[in-house]
Parts: sequence; structure tokens; C-alpha cells
Amino acid sequence: MVGSQYPWPGRFHEHLHISTRQYARLVRDWVVLIGLEASAYGTHSVRRPKITQIYKKTGNHRAVQLLLGHTKMDSTVQYLGVEL
Repeated sequence: MVGSQYPWPGRFHEHLHISTRQYARLVRDWVVLIGLEASAYGTHSVRRPKITQIYKKTGNHRAVQLLLGHTKMDSTVQYLGVEL
């Protein structure tokens, strides 16, 4: 992405991107749209499989740590369920 280009820009100029709440609503709507139970899925449950996929392809603990915003590698390792 370049500059202020966001995957989901806000509707108003003072908001360059959508809020976390708006994103949660989008995820809920997508889940319902494909016929799944909305209470079983959320923004976090969608996040873990993608991060795991990135880790499996790269094997790079540090990259995953940065993507997750973790300050401690121990948190990232525990999140992934792997050992260093």
C-alpha cells in the first residue's frame, strides 16, 4: 500500500480507514452471508489461521511477531503453538 491507501477506507475524509468496530461488523456480515453461525467467528478467529499460514510458509518467527504486534517472542510462540 502506498501513502494513505487502506484496504477498507473510511466513508469520511477525517477517517482514513474503517474502525475496528466497523471491521468486526463486516466480518460478522460475511460469516452470515456464507451461511455460518456469526457467534462462532470473529476478527480474532479469522486472524489466527492466516498468521499460522504465513508462519508455515516462511518459518520466520520475527516476521509473525511483527505482524501480530507482539513485544515478546514468547507470546508469538505461544500464539502459534510452536517451539523455538
